[in-house]
This record gives sequence, structure tokens and C-alpha cells, in this order.
Amino acid sequence: MTRLASALRALAATAATLLAVTAAAPGASGATSTSEAPGSSGGGSRTSRPTAPEEFVALPTVAPTIIQEIRYTTPHNFVGERIDGYDQPLCILTRPAARALQRAQSKLLRQGYSLKVYDCYRPQRAVDHFVRWAKDLTDERMKPEFYPQVDKSRLFTDGYIAEKSGHSRGSTVDLTIVKLPAKPTLPYLPGEKLVPCYAPQGERFRDNSVDMGTGYDCFDTLSHTDDPRIQGGQRANRQLLKSTLADAGFTNLPEEWWHFTHKPELFPDTYFDFPVSWRSVLGR
Repeated sequence: MTRLASALRALAATAATLLAVTAAAPGASGATSTSEAPGSSGGGSRTSRPTAPEEFVALPTVAPTIIQEIRYTTPHNFVGERIDGYDQPLCILTRPAARALQRAQSKLLRQGYSLKVYDCYRPQRAVDHFVRWAKDLTDERMKPEFYPQVDKSRLFTDGYIAEKSGHSRGSTVDLTIVKLPAKPTLPYLPGEKLVPCYAPQGERFRDNSVDMGTGYDCFDTLSHTDDPRIQGGQRANRQLLKSTLADAGFTNLPEEWWHFTHKPELFPDTYFDFPVSWRSVLGR
């Protein structure tokens, strides 16, 4: 219990420090007026950029101990570059989804684990970026890691890419579990040798997640949550994530072990396009 308490205090202190630093960054706070509806598209100027509805919150303000590793602010993703609309590495969710994650986190902390989010709310402009990339069949720079066995021309047909995403409604999150004390995830260096996302944990990208059998955003049937080829500790880890989140009101997408949606959704039919940034939730 003493070791767990120490780990919790350290994790909370780190999260609080990151929250304070990010909130103090230029443009992170201060009121921002907007002439656009919250779900409208287009970046606009500083005074016209869309902001989040009041029902959205930054996850660190609700659950500061949850680790954030927002992949789409980095070039380490299936596109190979920072994705449009990801201005800052921040998880934004509807308030009920964020509170539900906090409940799940509390349960996992007692078992010596922490949640880690890869992606939360996703602006429509980011989805549009994915679509443009998927239609460019000449750009396969990240294929060796993220879709080594899938022909890029089939990404739409096979359901890996779509023109709309549940993430844009604000109640869907991509996440994993990390064993405490959390080891750092070493940075991705553009140009480094890429290893298939389904390779053994010691060979694929050095993520600090528990072994889920594949890496995040792995375009392969091995990513299906209940794929029968995933057994032993890998299957147990997936089931721990799935059952913990189910108890908090989340439903898993069977094709992606990392993808969960909190139900009922506040905005089941609305696809928002405000940027991922502190300013979107604090400057309204």
C-alpha cells in the first residue's frame, strides 16, 4: 500500500505540473470570441476559430493522473506527420466520458496500473486529413509499421479509414493500460527503421503499455479485441481494459482493442471541428 501510495502521489504531481505548464502556455487561456458554431469547419483567425461547447472538458482537469500520449500531434502515426487540428497534445472529451474515465482510472490505480490515452476528441479536419492521405496511394512511408499486410487501396473498403469518425462526437477514446511506476515511452525518430505493429513487444515500437498483442493503430485483424490468436497475458490485458471500461459505461469497438465509446453519447449525431487545444476549452 505504501508503494502504491507513493506511485499515486508521484503520478499526480507530474500530471499537475504538466497541467500548470500547459495552461500557462501562450494562447492556452483567456476568453476567445467566435462567430462560428462549435461544430463548424475551418480554422479562421484568432477571433473566429471554433471553440468547444460547454459540455466538453480537458481530461487533465477531471482525471489528472491519466497519462496522455496524443500520437496525432507527432509524426509517429500511420500518416507519418502531425495531423491537422491537433494544436496541442491534449485529451478533450465530453464531461460524462471524462468522469467515467476517472472512475475506471481509480479502479486500475488500486491494482497498480494507469490508463494512457492515445486519442480522444478528434476534429473533422483531422478526419479529412486521413481521407486525403488514404487517397494518395503513393504515400506509404509508414506502411512497414502500421499496415504491412494491407494494400493501401483497400483502407476504405476494409473499414480502416472513413469520412466520419465517432471521435469527432467527443465521447470516444483510444487508450491502453500502463503498469506503474510508468516507464517513459522513448521518442520516435523520423527515418528510423519501422517494425510491424504486430511484432513481439520487444521488437515493435517501444511503447510503455502492457503487452496487448499489437501496437496502437495497427491495421491488422490481430487488433480485433477477441481475435483467437491473442492468448495468455496479451488476452488477459485486453480483457482487463475492456472489463474495466465496460464497468464505467464504455462500449468497445470489436475491430480495435484500444477504441471505446461512452454511452449514451451527448452528441450522437454531431461531428465537431474545433482544434485540439487548451484554448478550445478554456477560451470560450
